[in-house]
Amino acid sequence: MANAPPTVKSTKKWPHQWKELYEEVIDTGLCTGCAGCVIACPHDVIGYRHEPGAYKPFHLEDELGADDCVHGVKGCTSCTRACPRFRDWESEADRHLFARERRPDEVSGIYRDILLTRASEQAVHEQGQDGGLVSAILIWCLDNGVIDGALVSHLGGDGGGWQAVPALATDRASVLAGAGSRYTYSANTLAITEAREKGLKSLALVGMSCQTSIGPVMWHRKVGKSGRPIKLNIGLLCSKSFDDSIFEELFEAKYRLRKEEIVKMNIKGVFQVWMENGDYHEVPLKECHAWTREGCNLCPDFAAEHADISTGGIGEHNDWTLTIVRTELGRHIISTMVDEGVIESRPGDSDPGAIALMHKLAAKSRARWPEWANPSARVGLPVRAAP
Repeated sequence: MANAPPTVKSTKKWPHQWKELYEEVIDTGLCTGCAGCVIACPHDVIGYRHEPGAYKPFHLEDELGADDCVHGVKGCTSCTRACPRFRDWESEADRHLFARERRPDEVSGIYRDILLTRASEQAVHEQGQDGGLVSAILIWCLDNGVIDGALVSHLGGDGGGWQAVPALATDRASVLAGAGSRYTYSANTLAITEAREKGLKSLALVGMSCQTSIGPVMWHRKVGKSGRPIKLNIGLLCSKSFDDSIFEELFEAKYRLRKEEIVKMNIKGVFQVWMENGDYHEVPLKECHAWTREGCNLCPDFAAEHADISTGGIGEHNDWTLTIVRTELGRHIISTMVDEGVIESRPGDSDPGAIALMHKLAAKSRARWPEWANPSARVGLPVRAAP
């Protein structure tokens, strides 16, 4: 990442391997399914399945069982170096990006600016979610040589195509094919395999908050070349995602909303669903909780705190994107796009309710992080009195 502060060099050898990752992250429920360990594994022995009830890594070799690795025994540590939930991941990513750790009053992470933005081009604005900002950024970055590809998600799957799947976008059409929100999970990092095959060197990663911590953690822990192509990190504000089975088991079974007839979804206090015949429906969020993806239950990061630019459609304005600019690279991209008229912007405090809601939801997500795990993610939360 451009202009990242230097990392303090440590002479202590990193000793942790798959055995510790399995015991401390996967088996305990801290794993978000981001697939950082999968793309970092130099031996290709970590598998991953995009399907209901899965969305987490697993070991492919049988020799030492599911919870150990012959390569780890021999000294390979790539998987734990890449994991954004292993040990002191938050502080390490903070120090790499910002040369300091998050303060207690920075529950939404460290940032420079908060804006409301939207794409100026009508087609991009209308096809995107809320203000169409993410699509506008990717198209502009591709056109200006900032990146040569983006790790995103497209819609796939059988019977309606609402399954989110990792995809590589390299032009305007493939960027717009990924526009809009899914609310089911896609480990967009896995699209890096195709990017490597195509020889792409400069990538943007668009991902949920858990995914946007992968790059900074990799860079800080010197995992090697795995995260090197990720030059731009765009994070999506995210309190949770849902298992794909929610379509059949709730939307269709109770509300007769067939997924092949759904054209758009959003969450604004309720789960909003638009159908191809023009009908609009609202599903109470409390009814959706049973389909919360397992990897989201303990995730502490609502605000995508380690992205260059964090974005989300919260607040009173449905056609503007709340935009949290965190790094110098993020500021340069946003300010240049504003100057060139590619996006419109307004001060973030023109919608104070959106900012307040972000901080509220960030604190709520932080409170999910268990007290037995590394304490850095709970900094800023009230300390419980001893019994």
